[in-house]
Amino acid sequence: MNWECLRRSILTAVVVASLYGAFGSIPARSQTSSGPAGPPPSWAFPSGPGREGLDPNAGPQHVPGSSAAFTPVQISDRWNVVDWHPGDHPPMPDIVERGRKPEARACAFCHLPNGQGRPENASLAGLPAAYIAQQIADWKNGLRGSSEPKMGAPLRMGQIAEAVSPEETTVAAEYFSGLTFQPWIRVVESETVPNFRAAGSMLVLTGEPGAEPLGQRIVEVPEDLERVALLDARSGFVAYVPVGSIKKGEDLVTTGGNGKTIRCAVCHGPDLKGLGYVPPLAGRSPSTIIRQLYNLQSGARKGLWSPLMKEVVSKLTMEDMVAIAAYTSSRTP
Repeated sequence: MNWECLRRSILTAVVVASLYGAFGSIPARSQTSSGPAGPPPSWAFPSGPGREGLDPNAGPQHVPGSSAAFTPVQISDRWNVVDWHPGDHPPMPDIVERGRKPEARACAFCHLPNGQGRPENASLAGLPAAYIAQQIADWKNGLRGSSEPKMGAPLRMGQIAEAVSPEETTVAAEYFSGLTFQPWIRVVESETVPNFRAAGSMLVLTGEPGAEPLGQRIVEVPEDLERVALLDARSGFVAYVPVGSIKKGEDLVTTGGNGKTIRCAVCHGPDLKGLGYVPPLAGRSPSTIIRQLYNLQSGARKGLWSPLMKEVVSKLTMEDMVAIAAYTSSRTP
């Protein structure tokens, strides 16, 4: 018998039972909300002209902390992912490192060899393998989508999910699940944010002088855009969040906000580090968290457990979602 699977199954049953018990104090969605207020926020669902590509005629590139050298053509290869820091993770399976032409690009091209991911997709490191596999199945079966069809990253993920086999899904899920998620996002409360723009499905700083009011938004950008462009899996992100949002998020997450929702720990475990097949939230991308809360509320995400989460998020405003994402991303993974 696989005792780890049994342990997770028992924990999952406890979570589901707790959810149903908790829902007794939350009115049905039809009684409280007709859906999200307003269109998907562009700062959470970026869609813009792609980033300027690397000059294919440039010489070998380098990143800090690595003795490797790769050409721009190698770095841009979606079916043979460059690995600047191979000692940071186990050997990658073929589907992760090379994918399968022509349909499935390598998983690590977007999610990185160490599974840390980027704001436009997700950090997969340390997620339960069964959870990862279920999300691929939901994409494949049309049960998981994006509230903003113009955002390119979810569209590509749907295409890849349709292409990969069950065996490839299992191998990739087990690989990423076995990795340890590292602190990756620096959360900064601020009234302003440096000038930024959408570059494909990612927000980036323009480098121009000046700033703009942040308002009730979260702007998550690379700490070092050049290193991110080179696919350096040690270069993380900074998230600008509204002043006071972390404290407000703590109240919503830890108490339920006076009946507005339920405590996140009921499902996601002590310290928000996951429970059974339910994924961890601590230290994960706030952009990803916002999109999933919004997608659950809008109905764009309707996979296996989504009906349970949909009631949890039914009364949340966008300001609430911003606060929750600010708090969860500020926690230690």
